[in-house]
Amino acid sequence: QVQVVESGGGLVQAGGSLTLSCESSANFFDMGWYRQAPGKQRDFVARATSFNNKTYADSVKGRFAISRDNAKKTVYLQMSGLKAEDTGVYYCYGRRAAGSQNYWGQGTLVTVSS
Repeated sequence: QVQVVESGGGLVQAGGSLTLSCESSANFFDMGWYRQAPGKQRDFVARATSFNNKTYADSVKGRFAISRDNAKKTVYLQMSGLKAEDTGVYYCYGRRAAGSQNYWGQGTLVTVSS
């Protein structure tokens, strides 16, 4: 059974930094993050392929950085310059190929106080 487990969420003041980690039990071509604010849909945040191609949502460009350690099957999300609107549950996903099934973690809560 494939497992994806996030960690690192918490409470941080606006302007602060936080790093999320996501460890998987399988090797994935594509790993990344989505987030869901209260009462809103789940939105894309960032992704990184095993070839180190990275994509970011416009709202986080220049503030967030995604990285991978393929040997550890882990993806990280370094978040800086946090804003209140970054608050939400952050979900990690992994998938083996484009168009294949996404495996999701249980989510980790990030709360940014203004």
